[in-house]
Amino acid sequence: MTLMIRASKRALSIEYAIRDVVLPARELEKKGIKVIRLNIGDPVKFDFQPPEHMKEAYCRAIQEGHNYYGDSEGLIELREAIVKREKEKNGVDITPDDVRVTAAVTEALQLIFGALLDPGDEILIPGPSYPPYTGLVKFYGGKPVEYRTIEEEGWQPDIDDLRKKISERTKAIAVINPNNPTGALYDKKTIEEIINVAGEHDLVVLSDEIYDLMTYEGKHISPGSLTKDVPVIVMNGLSKVYFATGWRLGYMYFVDPEGKLSEVREAIDKLARIRICPNTPGQFAAIAGLTGSMDYLKEYMKKLKERRDFIYKRLNEIPGISTTKPQGAFYIFPRIEEGPWKSDKEFVLDVLHNAHVLFVHGSGFGEYGKGHFRIVFLPPIEILEEAMDRFEKFMRERLSS
Repeated sequence: MTLMIRASKRALSIEYAIRDVVLPARELEKKGIKVIRLNIGDPVKFDFQPPEHMKEAYCRAIQEGHNYYGDSEGLIELREAIVKREKEKNGVDITPDDVRVTAAVTEALQLIFGALLDPGDEILIPGPSYPPYTGLVKFYGGKPVEYRTIEEEGWQPDIDDLRKKISERTKAIAVINPNNPTGALYDKKTIEEIINVAGEHDLVVLSDEIYDLMTYEGKHISPGSLTKDVPVIVMNGLSKVYFATGWRLGYMYFVDPEGKLSEVREAIDKLARIRICPNTPGQFAAIAGLTGSMDYLKEYMKKLKERRDFIYKRLNEIPGISTTKPQGAFYIFPRIEEGPWKSDKEFVLDVLHNAHVLFVHGSGFGEYGKGHFRIVFLPPIEILEEAMDRFEKFMRERLSS
């Protein structure tokens, strides 16, 4: 008799809607059907690349023999560059000892949740939210608890709802700003209110700032720049602002004026040592990125703003669809106002199979994403125009039938 080796229930419970929807798209592509993929936020799949000085630094590091194990915390030279970057951007008072280099923000989350959570502990995350927050909290035996963000107010956090969701098991409040999937940019007052709530309940603030320089109207403000006594762990990386998604390099740093995170830091360091170290030659490229010219970003953001404005206008002209204008990142999160679909996932699959355009269903980003869908507006306008033409034709046919 053959016995089935069963997978971990925690692992099987994890979903990643952004990539899960690729599977049915691949089946169409195998049949020769052209699918316009607007599901994954990877600028390098389109007409964006890391700046030349970063690519040259990566190649040079390999050729010069920097292919060894590095320090678990990350190379000291890179941590010094991160300190300089964050002091200039956010005015935070940190040292290289406060910085840990990671395999992108995703690994930073893994280390943080592994260090913070005992079974049953809770993390407050914005709803809707980037799926790894939910999945990784569950994987470590914790419970993700969504706090509402308000669509009518540009998806700003509902502070009253946030406060109501706090329990004896709450360990931290997560902030994703600019936000994935909504493109929201949180204002200073909102950030201050979140810090105050965290301080009232002795919680740590986890601040995901991977899109921090990708804003259209307004400026990103970090909780790390505003806190006085509330501990904040800031996460950032090379994937978005530096357009190096496949390099998988990021970092976290601790803003902890009263030393409340000493035990958490020790646990994070133990977990970091187990995984050995981040990519060594890539760290030399990161140094070049953080210390070199960022003139490229002005050109890239001009392109993204044009694409944001185009897709915002087109979506609001399509019957049965409405959307708010994103203020940061490169996502837009429209609402399905009417139609025959029983769920947003059914809607997304219907669009895929009949219009051959791939979106991500809003419920894949949590309870507050239901009835919506996420679009990535990274492609050139001619591709977005073809996608929107197909989508508009599909909607008009569905709503008239």
